Amino acid sequence: MTLKIENHQLVGDLVSHRSTPNHGGIMAPGYLIFHYTAGRSVAGSVQSLCTRKPRGNASAHVVLGRDGEIVQLAPFNVVTWHAGVSQWAGLVGLNSHSIGIEMDNAGLLKKVGNQYQAWFAKAYPEDEVTFAAHRNGGPVSPWHAYTEAQIERAIELAELLVEHYDLQDVLGHEDIAPGRKIDPGPAFPLAAVRSRVIGREQDEPARYVVTASSLNIRKGPDASFERVAAALKNGTEVLLLEARDRWSLVEVIADPEIEGWVSNAYITARSGRGLATPRFTVAGPASTDPTFASSKLKKGGKGKKARKHGL
Repeated sequence: MTLKIENHQLVGDLVSHRSTPNHGGIMAPGYLIFHYTAGRSVAGSVQSLCTRKPRGNASAHVVLGRDGEIVQLAPFNVVTWHAGVSQWAGLVGLNSHSIGIEMDNAGLLKKVGNQYQAWFAKAYPEDEVTFAAHRNGGPVSPWHAYTEAQIERAIELAELLVEHYDLQDVLGHEDIAPGRKIDPGPAFPLAAVRSRVIGREQDEPARYVVTASSLNIRKGPDASFERVAAALKNGTEVLLLEARDRWSLVEVIADPEIEGWVSNAYITARSGRGLATPRFTVAGPASTDPTFASSKLKKGGKGKKARKHGL
């Protein structure tokens, strides 16, 4: 399937269009944000995103179906309402800075008897369920799995959008609104997709050094998370794996088995310039399916190579 963009509209196989009234003005997108719909079907999600309500209106640029179908709801240079209260790399309100992709997926499930049910009571067979803990915290839980066709189409679309609009990064709703949103969730291999789409073969994780006398390294990007190891001493060198506004995921160079989150206020680049969110951020694993990541995401790339932590 081949996709192309003409006048900010998507053209290609299995592509259709429907106009949403839920949109703002013209923008110059800088980021691509993945979501899941937490809905019953593509048709139902499109209808919801194209309906004007008394309040709580939402929309996105496209809805991506489980068979690779794409429905575009707004031109890519028009603001849609998919991000809500959000921030990233010093920007507040990502609606005005990003393209939103909603993927048809029921999201977090719960076990009821021998079934796995969505919030709307639809049951899914176990072969459509992924068991994983969310990277932002929480227990191992059942999640609605994405299809191979859906992920391959997401990669194709993301590659096109990043190249056409020179986008800076590929993120999840969970990145820009942590604690409030959990989509696209651990069933979607976001880190591997990011590495495939915008990773560069010559990229290497940046080296940083601890500047505090003692710095806790934790399981998640918040002081409430447990420590993963003894506090890091002043001068400890780490590799930057993922940068966020206030916390970063790092790996201790002297002991690569130690990986966790530290406060940005207490690490600085080896050049001494302090922490700045890089144009190409690299995240830790977002999927429990390394077989898919290695067999699908590495082939056919544009000379791009994911580092070991990306897959």
